[in-house]
Amino acid sequence: MSEELLHENQEQQYSASNIKVLEGLEAVRKRPAMYIGDTHVKGMHHLVSEVVDNSIDEALAGYCNEIKVCIHPDNSVSVSDNGRGIPVDMHEKLHKSALEVVMTVLHAGGKFDKGSYKVSGGLHGVGVSCVNALSDYLRAEVRRGGKVYMQEYSKGKPTCGVTVIGECAEEDHGTTIKFHPEAAIFKDTTDTAVMKENETGEVTPLLYQYNMLANRLRDLAYLNAGVHLSLCDLRVTDEATGEHRQEEFYSETGLDDFVRYLNEDKEVLIKEVIHITANKKTATDEVIPVEVAMTYDKTSSQSIHSFVNNINTYEGGTHLIGFKNAVGNVVRDYATSSKMLEKAKVDLKAEDFLQGLTAVVSVKVMEPQFEGQTKTKLGNSEVQSAVYAAVKEALSQYFEETPNSAKIIVEKVITAAQARKAAEEARKKVLRKSPLSGSGLPGKLADCSCKDPAQSEIFLVEGDSAGGSAKQGRDRQFQAILPLRGKILNVEKVPEHKIYDSESVVTIFRALGVTNPKEFDPEKLRYHRIIIMTDADVDGAHIATLLMTFFYRQIPDIIHNGYLYIATPPLYRAIKGNVSEYCWTDMQVQQFIERYAKGDEKNVRVQRFKGLGEMNPEQLWETTMDPEGRMLKRVTVQDAVSADETFKMLMGGDVPPRRQFIEENATYATLDT
Repeated sequence: MSEELLHENQEQQYSASNIKVLEGLEAVRKRPAMYIGDTHVKGMHHLVSEVVDNSIDEALAGYCNEIKVCIHPDNSVSVSDNGRGIPVDMHEKLHKSALEVVMTVLHAGGKFDKGSYKVSGGLHGVGVSCVNALSDYLRAEVRRGGKVYMQEYSKGKPTCGVTVIGECAEEDHGTTIKFHPEAAIFKDTTDTAVMKENETGEVTPLLYQYNMLANRLRDLAYLNAGVHLSLCDLRVTDEATGEHRQEEFYSETGLDDFVRYLNEDKEVLIKEVIHITANKKTATDEVIPVEVAMTYDKTSSQSIHSFVNNINTYEGGTHLIGFKNAVGNVVRDYATSSKMLEKAKVDLKAEDFLQGLTAVVSVKVMEPQFEGQTKTKLGNSEVQSAVYAAVKEALSQYFEETPNSAKIIVEKVITAAQARKAAEEARKKVLRKSPLSGSGLPGKLADCSCKDPAQSEIFLVEGDSAGGSAKQGRDRQFQAILPLRGKILNVEKVPEHKIYDSESVVTIFRALGVTNPKEFDPEKLRYHRIIIMTDADVDGAHIATLLMTFFYRQIPDIIHNGYLYIATPPLYRAIKGNVSEYCWTDMQVQQFIERYAKGDEKNVRVQRFKGLGEMNPEQLWETTMDPEGRMLKRVTVQDAVSADETFKMLMGGDVPPRRQFIEENATYATLDT
């Protein structure tokens, strides 16, 4: 038998020896994204959320009212609370400290014991052990029974036993978890330098973002009235005061304050926030606490945020369905009984009830059924009826007791219905033909030959000049090019029916195969990679922001499904003799000069690309379009509240908040000069 045949037979064999058993936390380290969503920015910040959620669970159980989060100079994070403290006594079955069991064993924790926690965000005993598995260092300190206990770990494995390191007062109790995410797992893949270099083997770790953590803690403060949360960043020191950057989060009224915060830059229709609290019993006698705060403003946008056991379910779920159905039925019933609907001569649809609505829906469920470990969508069917009953009963009573407010809300909904009808008529005029038919595709679109959306991608390119280079440089098999002329419409500032008067907007709809953005069907989308490719300057960034605003407001499912990307063309090309490299940052240029010219700038020619149109087709393909060498940044909505506020602030008509944002962040900006 030849060596080749022997090798082939060996490959075909499948026996018990091929079955690998991952012990301890190996499974987490092998496939971290399965447990925390991804290994980039969102996933790394999710580690902090997992630890904080444990402290919040103590607050929900009534044992904790203070949680402190601190970012340390080495990019480690500590979370400290004044809860009961993780148990440290010996676990009867596993013959090790309960602390070690919680930190090192998947599916181990107090959440399985209904006597310990009636309600919690984490129910699978996975969260804190995942944090431990994905940290190169973790230290757990427990204050309990007048003693301070400590154990340290590395990559999920203990490096010492549980030891007593001191004493504390009997009334001093709680847990402190300090961890450092492993740089090899959470590396900065958005930096093209990291992707291009790695001859040195150097890794640039991700850094914790203060604002992302602050937004999460702010949400938790609103969702848990009476609990003090704080965030301190020891990496940043105010030169004038010598103090570190820090912030405290606390709310007396909870969701009432939350809605007012979300609406602080809007002109409201009614002064009061409708605040609903109720405990609804299910068919299985489970009592579900339901809390809702809502109000209406004069805008056409909606801002609805849902939470289950303090977990932001940005994909919604049964609790959100119950809320929307209840609001729709109450408003429709009042509009009908008051004859307002008859006078308006318009039919109301679900989307009409949501225009101008700002709401926060929060439920506490004993055994929530989430879709995945990252908990983004609730599946419990019994929660839908509980939320529906609570909201319908309370909102109906509110309408009866405050008829003036009820009339204002109904008038708002009817106006929204009339605007929707006008928008539908506008859509019919410009989108009468199917975009999938030959005549329905925009004339400037250079389509690809592949008809499989999963394998196809489209570049939304700034200007005809860049579009020409992109068309010549592309792979015609799977890459389509759509040049866009000038800046597209800012959809944040215009009524919906006016959007369809914009040629660029209609062109994008037709190219993508979207006939009705209100009834978006992912199955009809013609490309599963929609890539925004603009110049690497201020104007290009503005156009990219306009396009992201367009997708976020008109077709948010494209972002939620992971179909929207940003291309990253280089800024420079550094040349020394026969050696040349593309550079995305000034630092990379300087590194090239140091490497090939010993720091002498005069011996290096640096070409600055002012726009995509300055690149020839080969250069554009090599740097920005070739799947083998390019870098794409996927657009995600990591925090729904923050994203909504950011889009309104940057693209809305209110100037003062935008000016304040620019003033506060100007020191971090790099300007093209």
